[in-house]
Amino acid sequence: MTIRLPGARGALRTYEPRTEPLAVTPGTPLTSRTVFSAAHVVADPFADVTPDAPAAVDWDATLAFRRHLWAHGLGVAEAMDTAQRGMGLHWAGAAELIRRSAAEAKAVGGRIACGVGTDQITGGTLAEIRAAYEEQLAVVEEAGAQAILMASRALAATARGPEDYLEVYGHLLRQAAEPVILHWLGPMFDPALEGYWGSSDLDTATDTFLEVIAAHPDKVDGIKVSLLDARREVDLRRRLPQGVRCYTGDDFNYPELIAGDAQGFSHALLGIFDPLGPLAAEAVRVLDTGDTAGFRALLDPTVELSRHLFQAPTRFYKTGVVFLAWLAGHQSHFTMVGGLQSARSLPHFARAYELADSLGLFPDPKLAEERMKTLLALYGVTQ
Repeated sequence: MTIRLPGARGALRTYEPRTEPLAVTPGTPLTSRTVFSAAHVVADPFADVTPDAPAAVDWDATLAFRRHLWAHGLGVAEAMDTAQRGMGLHWAGAAELIRRSAAEAKAVGGRIACGVGTDQITGGTLAEIRAAYEEQLAVVEEAGAQAILMASRALAATARGPEDYLEVYGHLLRQAAEPVILHWLGPMFDPALEGYWGSSDLDTATDTFLEVIAAHPDKVDGIKVSLLDARREVDLRRRLPQGVRCYTGDDFNYPELIAGDAQGFSHALLGIFDPLGPLAAEAVRVLDTGDTAGFRALLDPTVELSRHLFQAPTRFYKTGVVFLAWLAGHQSHFTMVGGLQSARSLPHFARAYELADSLGLFPDPKLAEERMKTLLALYGVTQ
């Protein structure tokens, strides 16, 4: 059986899908690395909403996907960029998501960390930004989850320089009940975060970031770096205080960063591990045995798919992630909050399908093929 797929220039080509998925089953807990998958939300396709209305979430399907990730030994990074924070999911919906997912994690024994930001406001004074962070931190801590202090668009717009970041983050870290994860999200993921930490010069920004950590090392479990620059991440993790983890958020270079070198390695908190969950967990289990070559043999072939999904404009990678979840049978439809399913082209979807299928990511390749053909037919491609 074959399928006709459109290429980047519109010409149709023939592709022969796999008939069997990659054989991966849940196994022992991961030991050598702490690994989180940032998880997407499933929209309610029957809700009568507009793109700028509050998100309507299918809670059953959303929580079922988190159980899928936990079953494979991954932690869930909740209410993050992958869940469309600031791109369809507003704070009220994110707060509900945090409460529901944290309760589910407790019920099944899953690990969870949740995003804390300031997206309930669009701007304000430093005091108002601190208050917004505090409101969200309280929700996460009351839910019993670990906090991830996310980058703030409001702070990026208001801060006059590095000293304002030091003041805001220092205040938050002093009052945090447990060690948090600090998240540095680069402007390729969110253009509104240009110049974060008080400078567009990344070396200067890095120095400020490290100054925040050095002042409160007991309150920082780790950092998540999403700059898509492997060299910079390696340099940064070598400068971290003892005991502070580096969680790679580099969806272009994650195999080499997780594998590490003689001077250290990165843990992981990645959006690409949403579609790669079972395969990624299997790769880390191989790494747990000390088999770095086997780990790379499993994970290196996935980089082409990740680079495709995260290609510029990178912030629209969420569309590809949800598309693959639909093809894999984790949800019954390809609808996203905010109407974001329209953010990528048909050739982009076709290539994502081909790459994911070639990796054996679809538990039911026939279902994925049928759903891909349905999408193609909607665009006028006949088989």
